[in-house]
Amino acid sequence: MSGTDWFVAVFTILFIVLYGIWKSRGIKNIDGFILADREMKWYHVGLSVMATQASAITFLSAPGQGYADGLQFVQLYFGLPIAMIIICIAFVPAFHNLNVYTAYEYLEKRFDHKTRTLTAFLFLFQRGISTGITIYAPALILSLILGIDINVMIVFTGVLIILYTVYGGTKAVSHTQVPQMIIIFAGLFLTAWLIIQLLPDNVSFGNALHIAGKMDHINAVNPQFDRNDKYNLWSGVIGGLFLHLSYFGTDQSQVGRYLTGSSVAQSRLGLIMNGLLKVPMQFLILLIGVLVFTFYQFHEPPAMFNTTEAESIRKGKYAEEFRSLEMEHKIIYAEKEIHVKAYAKALEKKDAAQIQLLENILRIDHEKYTKNHQAITALAKKHDPNVGDDSNFVFISFITKYLPVGVIGLLIAIIFLAAMGATASGINALTSTTIIDFYKRSVRKNETEKHYLSASRWITVGWGVFCIITAVFAGRIGNLIEAVNVLGSYFYGTILGIFLVAFYLKKVGGNAVFAAACIAEVFIVYAGYNELVAFLWLNIIGCFMVMLLAYIFEQPFSFEQK
Repeated sequence: MSGTDWFVAVFTILFIVLYGIWKSRGIKNIDGFILADREMKWYHVGLSVMATQASAITFLSAPGQGYADGLQFVQLYFGLPIAMIIICIAFVPAFHNLNVYTAYEYLEKRFDHKTRTLTAFLFLFQRGISTGITIYAPALILSLILGIDINVMIVFTGVLIILYTVYGGTKAVSHTQVPQMIIIFAGLFLTAWLIIQLLPDNVSFGNALHIAGKMDHINAVNPQFDRNDKYNLWSGVIGGLFLHLSYFGTDQSQVGRYLTGSSVAQSRLGLIMNGLLKVPMQFLILLIGVLVFTFYQFHEPPAMFNTTEAESIRKGKYAEEFRSLEMEHKIIYAEKEIHVKAYAKALEKKDAAQIQLLENILRIDHEKYTKNHQAITALAKKHDPNVGDDSNFVFISFITKYLPVGVIGLLIAIIFLAAMGATASGINALTSTTIIDFYKRSVRKNETEKHYLSASRWITVGWGVFCIITAVFAGRIGNLIEAVNVLGSYFYGTILGIFLVAFYLKKVGGNAVFAAACIAEVFIVYAGYNELVAFLWLNIIGCFMVMLLAYIFEQPFSFEQK
């Protein structure tokens, strides 16, 4: 990375950090530390909600997802706008009117202490791991650019984020996320435009999408219903609805964002803003990955984008087999490049007969290329069973090699800003839940505001260390953005079911819902581990299991109470 890139990256990051520190000065109690004194306007709420979800993983892994699988991942977000409307109607007024710090306080008021504790624990477990994964993404970037061990960079990145979060709490996070998102949107549009400029002169934007489409990468909507298919219209609208209902309605990392709103109306407007902008934003990020895919039809991609792992294989016992696959990769690409260039010319001339002929040839070429890549991936797994998904390295490899000086620094800054916003929000939510639902509720009940503020900062450090440890193991999983959503699906359905019982099954008490939640969670973990259905459906199954079992169990509990 050039000196100019370093200057742009460091200046952008420092500006955001110093702005957040300045805006969060004077915090005196946990109301300021956890909920930013409940004074945020709707646009602060909306951008903060978006920034919390859009972690570094989004900008590192999602383009890789688009490169590998096309636009189909965007279907995960089709249920989000509907979820925002439901949350605005049911969740926001309930939380605001009770003046709670966390979503789980409401459950004790509605049910009992054990139900609140169980739900808070499920949140802490999955959010602690997910936040650790978000630290891994920016550390990976620094590791690749500087050639420093990934674990060293994880510790460095984690400590930097911990210091930032310990000082400013939610106030610093919320204020910085507004300029963060403005810079992020600007960077995304700039990146998409630059990739189009890098395509051959005879390949327009429309033709680029046409080429990608012939290789199954323009697949934003799949109307076929298949319970084992991870991404289709039905799993996206229905499964995605329940996933986002739980994430935005019951996950403290998001609930804490809109509880900072100065009123119910401000919180609602912020969530509606998120519902309108999130799907187009995610589509744009995936589209960038698709454009990178088209770019690599005219420029030879590496056999493995994870160059560190590739070099390790070349020095290991599978070196000869890897070299053979690399040579096959070059031959397949050389043939494919000839056909793609001919296809681009045919599109330009609108030669229907040539277009039809070359489309069939390109499908065969792409099948060969895919099989070769699968063989390389399998070999990498044999060499190192814990190797991460190569798609995580596509975007960082592309921007550092092909984008102009200055833009690289801006994109590195964007990824870091996303990491800071999402990770700080996650750690802050973990702290909020720990201090409010456990420490203040059961450990030290009647202490001063100064004591709880100090305890909050120490708990922030503790969770930060936990997330750093988790991040060390994050590289051993598959595509990072998918991994976060899969993990959430193991818990979100159960948590959402508890809240829906609280809102709508007024006669169901704490004993019934607690038993139902325990049984449902055990089944969901079993179903997910054994892949009985695609992960998005776990959210629906878990939610309805809790509601149905709670209703059934309430009958004997009611009888006993009489």
